[in-house]
Amino acid sequence: MAEETVITVSLPLRDRIAIITGGSHGIGQAIAIHLASLGAKIVINYSSSSSQAADQVVSQINSVSNYQSPCAIAVKADVSDPDQVKNLFDSAESAFNGSSIHILVNSAGIMDRYTSILSTSVEDFDRTFAVNCRGAFLCCKEAGNRLKKGGGGRIICLTTSLVAALKPGVGPYTASKAAVEAMVKILAKELKGTGITANCVAPGPIATELFFTGKTEEMVNRIVGECPLGRLGEPKDVATVVGFLAGDAGEWVNGQVIRVNGGFV
Repeated sequence: MAEETVITVSLPLRDRIAIITGGSHGIGQAIAIHLASLGAKIVINYSSSSSQAADQVVSQINSVSNYQSPCAIAVKADVSDPDQVKNLFDSAESAFNGSSIHILVNSAGIMDRYTSILSTSVEDFDRTFAVNCRGAFLCCKEAGNRLKKGGGGRIICLTTSLVAALKPGVGPYTASKAAVEAMVKILAKELKGTGITANCVAPGPIATELFFTGKTEEMVNRIVGECPLGRLGEPKDVATVVGFLAGDAGEWVNGQVIRVNGGFV
C-alpha cells in the first residue's frame, strides 16, 4: 500500500498580532486580508461613524480562519488622537489574552481634493497632516514602545510614490507622506537593539477610492499612460510587499522606502 503523503501549509505569521489602521477599505483592507491568510491575528482600525465596512472585513477573515476562536476584530479610533491610539493598542492586547502585538501597518490616510498648494485652505492642510503625519507619528510612537521586542516586531507605514514623482496638484498630501518617510528612517535607527524594524511602503497609482477622489477620467487615463505596465496598480500588489516585510524573511530590510508602482517612478 502506498505511503500517504501529508502536505502542510506554511503560515509564516501564525500567532502574530497585527494592527492595520485604515484597514476597512482600499489598500488597508487588502493588507488585512493578506496578513490573515499568512496566519496573523488581525485588528482592523477604522475611524468613520459606521463600523459596517470594518465588520464585513472582520467577518470575511473569521469565516476562513484556521483558528478555533475569532482571529479578527474591529476597533474604532481616530489615529490623530493620542488617547484613541493608546486605546487601539490596549484593545488589541486584551482581545488576544494580553499577548504582545507584533506588527503595525499604518495605512490610514486622506487626500481631501486634487488642488494646487496656492488654492489649498489652511483647514485642508491641517486635516491632511493631522491624519497622515500626526497619525503616523502617534501610531509609530505607541508601536515602538509596545511591539514585541527581540524579533518579529514590524512597523510598516504606507506613504506614496508621489514623494519621488513630485506631481503638481497634491502638494500637502505629498508633503505629509514625505515627512513620514523621513520619520520612519530615523525611527529605524532609534529602535536599535529592540529587534523591531521600521519601513515604508510607497504605492504608486492604485485603483482605490482615495486615488480616484478629485480626478477626472482624463487625469486617470494620463496617469495610466505614464506607467510602463499600462495599468493602475491593485491593492493586492501592495499587500504582498507588506506581507513580505511583516514576516521573518523581511527582517534584513530596515529603514527603507519601497516604492511599489510598476515603474511609474
